Amino acid sequence: MNFEALLSSRTRLMTANAIREILKVVSKPGVVSLAGGIPSPESFPMDIMRELTDRVLTKYSSRAFQYDLTEGFIPLREQISLLLESRGITATTENVNITSGSQGILDAVAKLLISKGDKIALEAPTYLGALSAFNPYEPLYIRMDMDDEGLVPESLEETLKTNKIKFIYLVPTFQNPTGRTITLERRIRIASIIKRYNALLVEDDPYSALRYKGEDIPAIKTMAPDNVIYISTLSKIFAPGLRIGFYVAPEFLSQWLVLVKQGVDLHTSTFNQALAAEYLKGKYLDSHLPEIISLYRPRQSAMLSAIKEKLPGEFACSPSDGGMFLWVTGPCGFDMIKLYHKAIENNVAFVPGKFFFTNENEGIETMRLNYTMADEKTIAAAMGKIARAIDSL
Repeated sequence: MNFEALLSSRTRLMTANAIREILKVVSKPGVVSLAGGIPSPESFPMDIMRELTDRVLTKYSSRAFQYDLTEGFIPLREQISLLLESRGITATTENVNITSGSQGILDAVAKLLISKGDKIALEAPTYLGALSAFNPYEPLYIRMDMDDEGLVPESLEETLKTNKIKFIYLVPTFQNPTGRTITLERRIRIASIIKRYNALLVEDDPYSALRYKGEDIPAIKTMAPDNVIYISTLSKIFAPGLRIGFYVAPEFLSQWLVLVKQGVDLHTSTFNQALAAEYLKGKYLDSHLPEIISLYRPRQSAMLSAIKEKLPGEFACSPSDGGMFLWVTGPCGFDMIKLYHKAIENNVAFVPGKFFFTNENEGIETMRLNYTMADEKTIAAAMGKIARAIDSL
């Protein structure tokens, strides 16, 4: 059969995720990966998984293996509402919805809101997974300016003033890919702007719990609750393979997003949700999160030191107080894709920053570095190899 003739027109916009393709390369023995956005297996609370499983089987029995509500397993939604309260976000159990990872809600938002040609406002650069979710629905991307303090509010206002924007997508805290955080002053201004223009913001917050220094900054959702879909996940603070994401949206949109999910997977794994519920209810996160931070903090510090000490002075790193990534910008026009191939020859991988821009003419001189999957000694050695690759070019 000619299966290609059966494909829908939208498949032409479904391209392989560049990072996933890079990860195929770095899976080879001996390659040090500074590429993936993957939590370290050392961060998983393996010592309590058997205990959590026993709790779930004892407490919920066969209920943990049955179909459940599309909105989510009620005991988990209760615990997520408490977690959100600790972040300053007011949400009842009924306001909380569970998804199969935060990627599940990004796809649902796209399916619900994007018609062909709709304009979506994004940071430049932005999260590649969001683009993968949005692309099949054929939006037009309007890129907005960033600097080391995150999204530039004037760029947001100019975008809303001159375009009919369907929604804005931001990762305000420890952004993927840059590690940058929008300052409190800018968040206040951004909240004021979206309220003034009656604009919808999709606020993606997977990393804010991973803070290594400084004070927590309130989510934009706390400042403009009626204008924001707030998305987060347990993947970085529990276990990514369980695929537990969650969101709080304005009631009208929330009802529609539930209908979208019903057509995709009916509901997220009941057993996995029960594990997450017991993890949170048992206060395991309170003791485990400091362990995750103590694992990642020195790794980030080691990478920052190596960038400063080993890379040429023309290479600048954006400041970051947490998360999983650092963003390095080289001299104007420096080709990080060429550097990537040279680094691979020396068994070190990173992600060229060009892939995170919607404008193909941007980002050639940038790269994203991940520090969660390598120890301090390995990071220092890998950055030395990247420095020598730079010299060779």
